[in-house]
Amino acid sequence: MSTADNFVGIVVHAGGNVKGLFGPRFLPGVVAYLARHGDGTSPEGTPEVKAVVCVKQVVAIGDEIAFTDDGKSVDGDYLDHAVNEWDVVAVEEALRMTEAASAAGEESEVVVVTVGGEENEEALRRCLAMGAQRAIRVEGQSGALLDPLTVARRLAPVVAREAADVVLCGVQSSDSVQAAVGTMLAELLELPRVAVVKEISLDRADGTATVMRELEGGLVDVVEVDLPALLTVQTGINEPRYATLRAIKQANLKEIEVVEPSQDAPGCYEILRIYAPPRGEGAEMLEGSPAEVAARIVELVKARLS
Repeated sequence: MSTADNFVGIVVHAGGNVKGLFGPRFLPGVVAYLARHGDGTSPEGTPEVKAVVCVKQVVAIGDEIAFTDDGKSVDGDYLDHAVNEWDVVAVEEALRMTEAASAAGEESEVVVVTVGGEENEEALRRCLAMGAQRAIRVEGQSGALLDPLTVARRLAPVVAREAADVVLCGVQSSDSVQAAVGTMLAELLELPRVAVVKEISLDRADGTATVMRELEGGLVDVVEVDLPALLTVQTGINEPRYATLRAIKQANLKEIEVVEPSQDAPGCYEILRIYAPPRGEGAEMLEGSPAEVAARIVELVKARLS
């Protein structure tokens, strides 16, 4: 297949500069993006700066644990739920972007999106209480453990429809720790993607974002990326705000849009079994003088090596 079959060229006039080459899967979103920013301005009534944040309600296991009858999941009675730490940081960063735009007299909007059953709306309402304007839940089976590719596939049409300037995801989730959904979503939407982001600076006039990303050994990589783009955000980029009681009450009254997923393709893997590994023998406490303890350690090492 030729390049012409794979890509649709889109000229994005961002502040007078030509930007962008986007794939056909993101075409509906790019058309909407052009409708907002094609001449460097936005039609009346539409946000000039828009961020979409993908969030997840994660599970945490307590001291006691039991598994479902099929052995593929943890019994829900033994789980606590919370918004993923990395996603809360991403929501805070989106709010700071849009607040800066509002301070400059521009309309702005933050939209949060999640995949899952009705119980996941608790995570969305926390984000609304923080200051997000809208929330969308893509329907999913309650309690189901979805693989990253399935989650990304369900998110993609909704995110594309919103035509945001920037899409933010947490680097990873605390329960599955795969760091996969953001990268897969960027590929499905054929958006430029930067991972492990520690600082973001938008330049809408130029249609770009300058981001600092974290590397091994304390190094920092500075990257300029064309908008729209997807960024996965690392913790430490900000200190998330606490929602006020009034904001929490208002968030509980807001309507959450529920979207049925498009037909799912096969996932990338299947969980076969979840179990607690058997406990090993307890530690042996060595007592005596330093010389006696050292002699005992030598005996143990020789026994293991023999």
